[in-house]
Amino acid sequence: MRKFWLTITATLVAAGMYAQNNMTVATQKATLAKESLDSGDYLTAVSGFKDALSLAEQCGDEGINLASVCKEIIPKALNAAARKSLNANDFDSAISSLKGVVDFAGFYGDTQTAERAKALIPQILVKKAGVLLDSKKYEEAAEACETALETDPSNGIASLRLGMALESLGNYWNAVDAYKNAAANGQAKNAAARLGQCYLLRALEELKSNDFNAAVKDAVASNEYVPNPQTLQIAGNASMMSGNRTDAIEYFEKYIAAAPSADNLGQVAYVVGALCQENGDNAKALEFFGKAVSDPKYGADAKKAIDTIIKASKASKKRR
Repeated sequence: MRKFWLTITATLVAAGMYAQNNMTVATQKATLAKESLDSGDYLTAVSGFKDALSLAEQCGDEGINLASVCKEIIPKALNAAARKSLNANDFDSAISSLKGVVDFAGFYGDTQTAERAKALIPQILVKKAGVLLDSKKYEEAAEACETALETDPSNGIASLRLGMALESLGNYWNAVDAYKNAAANGQAKNAAARLGQCYLLRALEELKSNDFNAAVKDAVASNEYVPNPQTLQIAGNASMMSGNRTDAIEYFEKYIAAAPSADNLGQVAYVVGALCQENGDNAKALEFFGKAVSDPKYGADAKKAIDTIIKASKASKKRR
C-alpha cells in the first residue's frame, strides 16, 4: 500500500510540474503574440495566442485567466487582419480571416461575434465582384456574387452585380432573374435600366433564332422597363415574321409615333401600308403609303401602291 501511495504522489508531482511548465511556455507564447499584435502582424499573433490558449487550457485553474484573455483577443486579431487585407483589396484573405472568427467564436459559444463576422463575408464578396467586373473578369465576378447570395439571398447589390456579370457573359436569361431579385431587394431603380437592356438583348437573340413569339414578349417587356422605340420595331418585325399582321401593324404604328424623326420612318410606313393592304384595310394602307412617298428608297413603290388601291377602288365603284 505504501508503494502505491508513493506512485500516486509521484504522478501528482509530475503533473504539477507539467502544468507549471505549460503555464510558463503559454505565458511566453502569449507575450510574443502580443508583440506581433502590436506590430500589426495579426495572423502571427493569432497563431501565438492559439498556442498559448491550448497550453493554458491544460493547466486547470492556473490557466483560466490566460485562456480567457486569449479567447477575447483572438477574434479581435482576426477581425483586424480582415480589415488590413480588405484595405489592400486582398478579399480572399479578408474572408479567410472572418471565417476564422466564425469558427473560433462559434466553437466557444460566442454566437454574437460569430454572426457579426458571418454577416460581413457577403459584403466583402460583393465588393470583390465589383472589382472583378471592372477588370472584365465576369465569370469570377458571377461566382463571388453567387457565393454571397448563398449566405445572404436578400443582398440586392449582389444580385445586381450577378446580373451584370451574367449579362456580360451573354447569359441574358439568368441575368433577368438576377436583376428581378435585385429589384425586389432595394435595387429597383438600378435594376430597371438593366432589365430594359437585358430584355432588349434577349429579344434580339430570339429574333435571330426565329423564336418570334419570345422576341415579341421580351421586346414588350423591355419597353415597359425603359421606353425605347427600338423595342417596338423588334416587336413589329417579330410579329410580321410570325404571320401576325395585326400585331405587327400595332407595334409599327407605336414605333412611328415614338420615333417620328427616325431615319427608317419611310420604310416602316411602307411596311405598315403593305400589311394594312394585305389585311384589306385600304384606307389605312393609303394613309401609311402616303407617309412613305417621300422616302428615297420606298417612295416610288409607295406611289405605285397608292395608284393601285385608287384604281381598284374606282373599278369597284363602277361595278356597283
